[in-house]
Amino acid sequence: MSVAENIPSPVLPDACERRVLLLLCLFAAAHVFVFSATFPFFNVVDEQVHFDLAVRYSQGDLPRALTPPCAEALPFIGIFGTVEYLWPPASQPGGRIVPPVWKQPFSLVADTIRAKEKLWFNVVKNHEASQPPLYYSVAGAWWRFGKLLGLDGGQLLYWLRFLNIPLLVALVWLGGIAARLVFSENQFIRVAVPALIAFMPQTTFYAINNDIFSPLAFGAAFVLLLKLWQTDAPSPRLAAATGLALAATFLTKISNLPLLAVAGIFLTLKFFRLAQAGQLRPATPSLGILAACAGLPMAAWMTWCKLSFGDFTGSVLKIQFLGWTHKPFAEWFQHPIFSPTGCWYFLKGNLATFWQGELLWQRKPLTFPLVDLIYVGLTLTLLLIGLAAWLKRPGLYSATQRTAMWFGFTCLAAVFAFFALLSVMFDFQDCFYPSRAHPFFISGRLMLGMLIPFLLLFACGLDRALGTFSRAAKFTLLTALLVFMLASEISIDWQIFPNEYNWFHL
Repeated sequence: MSVAENIPSPVLPDACERRVLLLLCLFAAAHVFVFSATFPFFNVVDEQVHFDLAVRYSQGDLPRALTPPCAEALPFIGIFGTVEYLWPPASQPGGRIVPPVWKQPFSLVADTIRAKEKLWFNVVKNHEASQPPLYYSVAGAWWRFGKLLGLDGGQLLYWLRFLNIPLLVALVWLGGIAARLVFSENQFIRVAVPALIAFMPQTTFYAINNDIFSPLAFGAAFVLLLKLWQTDAPSPRLAAATGLALAATFLTKISNLPLLAVAGIFLTLKFFRLAQAGQLRPATPSLGILAACAGLPMAAWMTWCKLSFGDFTGSVLKIQFLGWTHKPFAEWFQHPIFSPTGCWYFLKGNLATFWQGELLWQRKPLTFPLVDLIYVGLTLTLLLIGLAAWLKRPGLYSATQRTAMWFGFTCLAAVFAFFALLSVMFDFQDCFYPSRAHPFFISGRLMLGMLIPFLLLFACGLDRALGTFSRAAKFTLLTALLVFMLASEISIDWQIFPNEYNWFHL
């Protein structure tokens, strides 16, 4: 029996810890609100097309092809967007950014608005149209609710972004649940995981996009899978909830496929354990419920994609639109990712954007190189410390902790392997990102599904690194890390706070 299993584990955290978790939820709400309101529309991570899909779903219009933005979305795109994400003031007529059109007489800007709408309608196709429907269905309902509240114009547009506020609050709470389930005897980790979520400077949290649902959906699946692992005879209710969480993960983002593959391996191992213990037959009804709840929604969406877009994932039309082509297998190994420099670029880029996002401002990455290095260095160091402790002294961890850690490390490896495969198998032609000059998938936002298991590994490594420190010292250093996260984020984004196109200037 492990040391951890000999320590009594409280069923609920004490009153003080619950107050801390509540305060973290409130901070997360304020954090997301302020930065969502600070960033103007529309960012360079396809925010226009995600917005268009949310509006389409609000009308009950499920796309069947890569079409231009819908009539309801076009005026918002024409009126409320700024060029500053891609262009500095010096590139504009007169060397300055024109004032927002909503602050000018309509007679002076009507032609400009119509020209923008025409450009978007005639040139731009919504290449995300085949993405799974879960986020867009919820966002569409939120959009309709905002209209019922009487919101319009820019206020309604930002209302759609503010959907991220309750989602992040729920994610902080779920992080606390996961930490209590896995590290029930370790108060430092129980607080660190939700605190890191609340303070995380990920710009995806401040935009209209479907990536925001991934950590919530797979985080719930992760917690439920661990509970299922702990029981010999999973109840029908637990099986149904687990299946629905896995289905939600699939119906959120195609990039979650490697996480679902890990979940499939996890469930297969559970089946073998039940068979070896002679308990598979009693568990068969519950496992059937799990398979139905997970498989039927997935099969329904894949059938829709096949009928509407020509393949089961809906990816072929998007790849054709972006101009990518498949490289011969023999050319895969000529990719720079197999060099030390290329491997470091790939690793560093994904970890840095996992923490901070991928936004550009005036065509430059919205980050400081030193801050990137700190996040990358801290992540690699703490993950290695946690991995070494787990491999060298497994007895320090309970059975649940060992399971959660191999699950988390396998998710991490699967996601990086998936992005590496995508990087080497395509010739990106004239695409802006990824490109022939930089043929790497370095989109940390696409890895956010593994956020909760990742932060459990990160917090565990931090706890082991501070093993000789007192509990008060550990919390002091955690507070210092959180202050660094917030202070660096404010410093990086400070230039955007006074921007005339943001919510504060509507």
